[in-house]
Amino acid sequence: MKSVRPSGAEPPAQHRRPAAVPTGPGPGEPAEQPRPRLVATAKRDSVRTHLLDLIEQAGPGTALPPERDLALRLGVSRPTVRAAIEDLTRIGLLVRQQGRGTFTSPRKITQELAGRGAAAFGVPPAEGDWTSRVLTFRVAPAGAPRAARLKVSPADPVLRVVRLRLVDEEPMAIERIDLPAHLVPDLAPSDMEHGNFYRLLRERYEVVVSDAVQSIEPTVTNPDQADLLDVPVYAPVLLIERTTRDVDGRIVEFARSIYRGDRYRIISKLSFDSESG
Repeated sequence: MKSVRPSGAEPPAQHRRPAAVPTGPGPGEPAEQPRPRLVATAKRDSVRTHLLDLIEQAGPGTALPPERDLALRLGVSRPTVRAAIEDLTRIGLLVRQQGRGTFTSPRKITQELAGRGAAAFGVPPAEGDWTSRVLTFRVAPAGAPRAARLKVSPADPVLRVVRLRLVDEEPMAIERIDLPAHLVPDLAPSDMEHGNFYRLLRERYEVVVSDAVQSIEPTVTNPDQADLLDVPVYAPVLLIERTTRDVDGRIVEFARSIYRGDRYRIISKLSFDSESG
């Protein structure tokens, strides 16, 4: 017997038509507006692009217009301008100075890696006045890790020097040097404040450096390093480690240095023969 569906009852699920899925605004309805977060991101990107153009056109250490002026000029809010400035400050393109404003980063100190000679061993570039402030200067037994690096006995005395390197009186690097103490008798902290250390080794101690193995890798500052270099914690830096030998094949130095990533740049010259590539 055929069943009769009461009037007004819904048909069984298998016989229902699927509900229509809206594909856009109906006639006379306003178009969907962009999400506020996407709009804010687009505005900040626009401000970043404008700031990058300013940085490219301005010289190092140039003051930017105040946030209020930038916001009026670009038609955005001051928080949007501030967020874009903070983005560029984190990557080292801008520097904010309390009570003074925002500036393009100072010029980078460039060092060329030469292939031969003393210039290959981390001698500072000619530009700028390089000096050092000695933080640690002491002799102690090498211990296992330093003995392995310097190829000496763990009981042998090693001179450890930690110094803050400055360019035009501004902190640029923290340098830690380990030396076999017998190579540099009577070396004083004042000897490490000025001049070329490798020239000092050659002229006073007849230790002539010959070659070095050097590695460079990026890292960030810890709180102690940030305080010495006058940069934020976790600021980008270059970690440079160098093991140096003299003409007799002795290891005469192991150095581990932290250079400011926002102010220091290393370049290399490459040469190719006709068979290369």
